[in-house]
Amino acid sequence: MMLASSLLSAIPGLRHAFFTRDGGVSDGVYAGLNGGLGSNDDPARVAENRRRMAEQLGVAPSHLVGVHQIHSPDAVVASGPWNGTARPKADAIVTRSEGLAIGVTTADCGPILFVDPTARVIGAAHAGWKGALTGILETTIETMEKLGAERSGMIAAIGPLIRQPSYEVGPEFVERFIGADAGNAMFFLPGERDGHAMFDLAGFIRMRLEKAGVLMIDDLGIDTYSDERCFSYRRSVHRKEPDYGRHVHAIVLEA
Repeated sequence: MMLASSLLSAIPGLRHAFFTRDGGVSDGVYAGLNGGLGSNDDPARVAENRRRMAEQLGVAPSHLVGVHQIHSPDAVVASGPWNGTARPKADAIVTRSEGLAIGVTTADCGPILFVDPTARVIGAAHAGWKGALTGILETTIETMEKLGAERSGMIAAIGPLIRQPSYEVGPEFVERFIGADAGNAMFFLPGERDGHAMFDLAGFIRMRLEKAGVLMIDDLGIDTYSDERCFSYRRSVHRKEPDYGRHVHAIVLEA
């Protein structure tokens, strides 16, 4: 049902999970543990899946909170469940509130869970290529620091995401990254099609974290595209499926 980081698992008073598609009630293209509030799955099934995830994390369903993700560099602070039904638009959540599980949803993009064990501050970030390039990781770290964390003491775990052997991109994509920093050329290998390249999103995320001063990094190394335990947006497109499921990845400070 879930995958775990060995670094995060070693920290007392902390729970986390990188959920797979195992253990849910959805069917069809969503078969399994679809947590995507934005998917076209039956809302009752999504709610039951999320209830199971909350239970695994040791919180009430109301205390598993996420954001309306928009591939931005924006992070928000949560102190409890959101007021009303609207989730804030952002791509990372940070908290120091115990018993509040903060999570992001992904289906190829990179989920990154953060903790400063000393300051007892946690974060969850959704980093696709756009968010990673425009600064979502750095914003998450800065927002955690505003709550008392120190980047030198932070631990970050990179969950399942689309890996370089599965991630072919076009020339305009490569130009955008190299235009931002010529050193980004190291994250591309030649693709099978002329002018295309294979992008190392996980490597790029790790580099951005290290440059920001986070040096304790665990990468689970799982490819959402090739691993059938995972939902994958790109795989669903290649299979001409009408929609796709979303994973939830969350972290909580035990009360």
